[in-house]
Amino acid sequence: MSDAYGVRPGEVSAPLPESFDAGLYFVGRIRTPWTRREDCPKNAREANADCTVELDPRWKAALAGLETCTRLIVLYWMDQARRDLVFQVPAHYGTGRGTFALRSPARPNPVGLHVARLVSIDAAEGMLVLEAIDALDGTPVIDVKPYFASVDSVPEATVQPAGI
Repeated sequence: MSDAYGVRPGEVSAPLPESFDAGLYFVGRIRTPWTRREDCPKNAREANADCTVELDPRWKAALAGLETCTRLIVLYWMDQARRDLVFQVPAHYGTGRGTFALRSPARPNPVGLHVARLVSIDAAEGMLVLEAIDALDGTPVIDVKPYFASVDSVPEATVQPAGI
């Protein structure tokens, strides 16, 4: 495994399993202006850049009916992320947390999830233009799903400050 992003002081890694439990089909790639981790926005909603999802041609027919949606859930594979950290010290937090208490890309299965506004669809080309996604250019797409506010939104959900 590449150690391109290193381990910060206070972070803890764990040995990875010897084999995988499942396989995936990447359905496309995300095209963004960001090619380096440090340039990628921490909060894509603050970025002012539309991004494109380029689908593999075999999945173009799966776009039928998607034009009725204003928001989409995009699941993607953060292929450049570490997979062995169990405790992390994010630079912007200043304190450590377990990996499952963070939205960091470093996780056992680096799956990204973003709810994006659909800007346009070119079904013939298999292209979706979406509001900014916090992913590096070329990031593989696992799936695209419609966002349903009636079942996907949980307004009363909160994250308490550490120590409460």
